Amino acid sequence: MSDKLVIGEVSKPRFEFRTFGQHFEEAAKRMARLSNPVPEKVWERKSSEIYIMSRTNDVNNTKIRDGKMDIKTYVQTVDGLEQWNPLMKGEFPILAASLEKEVFPAFKVEMPELEKESYTLEEFLAMVNEHPDLQAVRVDKHRFGYMVNETICEVGNVLINGAKIVTINSESTEVEDIKKTLADVKLDGIENINYLQAIKRVIGMIDKPLAN
Repeated sequence: MSDKLVIGEVSKPRFEFRTFGQHFEEAAKRMARLSNPVPEKVWERKSSEIYIMSRTNDVNNTKIRDGKMDIKTYVQTVDGLEQWNPLMKGEFPILAASLEKEVFPAFKVEMPELEKESYTLEEFLAMVNEHPDLQAVRVDKHRFGYMVNETICEVGNVLINGAKIVTINSESTEVEDIKKTLADVKLDGIENINYLQAIKRVIGMIDKPLAN
């Protein structure tokens, strides 16, 4: 018997379906109707984050929230669902050694010259914005949490440098539970688009549309 997912708790690596577009009204309505009760803390959440986009990397997802850096790395795709694992967590000010050994290798870009022992968030972002292959992107999220078929789900309004789009997702350790959820909320056949891909499409780093 598989471990049940608990929202807010760290569990074994999850698989995820996520997509982005202009509207998912029917799927969002069905997700809300089918949801089991969820903790009040995930009914509605707002956050402001900074994602670091790299022209040469699509496998490591780097975001900064509340002065902390979180990097996840792509593991595999199973039945169209992506699995990501934590790669690195850090705080600002961040040591130059960490930038050299963990952060810039994750971006898969040429290493800038580091002249200090540590860097504040502002100094790091200045370094990113000076790099020809990197771009810092501000992402504001307004998310509504659900649980359908024991999968953690959400519908979110997302601003990417001020451009408003909508995301909807289902994640679980169990692939079959996600597939059932996608069928139940009528998201079958919709392209799986992760945050990295969605942001790159919005800012023009990738010439491709969103799901709708």
